[in-house]
Amino acid sequence: MLESWAIWFIIGVILLIAEMLTLTFYLLWLGIGAIAAGVIALALPGSFTAQGITCAVIALLLTLFTKRLTRVIRVSKGYHDPIDELIGKHGIVEEDVGEGKPGIVKVGGETWTAVSKQNLRKGEAVVVVDRGTTTLEVEKRGG
Repeated sequence: MLESWAIWFIIGVILLIAEMLTLTFYLLWLGIGAIAAGVIALALPGSFTAQGITCAVIALLLTLFTKRLTRVIRVSKGYHDPIDELIGKHGIVEEDVGEGKPGIVKVGGETWTAVSKQNLRKGEAVVVVDRGTTTLEVEKRGG
């Protein structure tokens, strides 16, 4: 049977890999919390309570700190989010986009998940009208 520190490290690595796929930062903080719990498990092998509390507290503090830091950075003078530059750019629908059904568009050589208030078919030209964190809102170009 695996030692508890090894289990924590495996969980941490799995969460870090999952974070690379989702880009939400929440799994990153949980992964770091799990790795911190693994370090505690190395120092205090029998203290499962301390390990669990360490994981939870680290993940919670990092989550809270990240929200505050992100907010400060976004309102600071000189901050510019490159995704904002996509608004007004033209693209092509790669996978149909419908009302309430996200699809895929290609804008500037990159593919994005897209939503629209219109039904858009593959191959149609679109323009970006708004953006979310990982989703673009598009509408038919010229219409």
